[in-house]
Amino acid sequence: MPDAVYTHGHQEPVLRSHRRRTAEDSAGYLLPRLRPGLSLLDVGCGPGTITAGLARAVAPGPVTALDSAPGVLDDARAACRAAGVDTVAFSVGDVTALDLPDGGAEDGASGFDVVHAHQVLQHLGDPVGALREMRRVCRPGGTVAARDADYSAMTWWPRPPGLDVWLRVYRAVARANGGEPDAGRRLLRWARSAGFAEVEPSASTWCFATPADRAWWGGLWADRTLAPEYGAMAVAGGHARREELAEAAEGWRQWAAAEDGWFAVLHGEVLCRR
Repeated sequence: MPDAVYTHGHQEPVLRSHRRRTAEDSAGYLLPRLRPGLSLLDVGCGPGTITAGLARAVAPGPVTALDSAPGVLDDARAACRAAGVDTVAFSVGDVTALDLPDGGAEDGASGFDVVHAHQVLQHLGDPVGALREMRRVCRPGGTVAARDADYSAMTWWPRPPGLDVWLRVYRAVARANGGEPDAGRRLLRWARSAGFAEVEPSASTWCFATPADRAWWGGLWADRTLAPEYGAMAVAGGHARREELAEAAEGWRQWAAAEDGWFAVLHGEVLCRR
């Protein structure tokens, strides 16, 4: 299966979104399983704000933050320093082919107690293969945790026409890039296909409805929709015209300006026992 392309990229509006995430608002389903002394691998760690929270939860246990983009690891290092976390090692790698030993190695010293991925599987051409790799490097009895959004399940009010254009185009671009934007609803099936017999599924939401949240969420998605890299993929792939991208960005601005604006993002989650 060909490699997927990371649709979001690492432009400033994307990192602006990712830097706001915390372990509490993005990995709350996992936190009750964490305790001091556990080892943890955070795959697709991005700018590291979630990693820092997970590291605090398992300290003094060691944490490895892994991402395929070397540049973003500088942000992750900075986030962990700012959080006063010094138990994190940083590594460039591919979740579908982890350069790490098996969690069940005979030496008993290999593997991680927890392997975590937030908003990663939706961007992969082989999410089941990635979960198999996460399972491989997890110790017996450990936990593999994954959380992904489900774009078709997102809902909002009011409904400027531009946001329907945005959703249609984004889903088309993401699938053309080899990913699955409606990943949240598929996590349970993917986990079982990866060989996990014990899976605890759940769901949770982000909600953006206050004036500050609307301005932030609508502004960053307007910027992301007009980002040159994304626009090139949408237009070159035949998924949108430039005028439609402008309409989608304006839809975001109209939604953000509405006094009764409300937007909910549904996420699927799985906790898998190794």
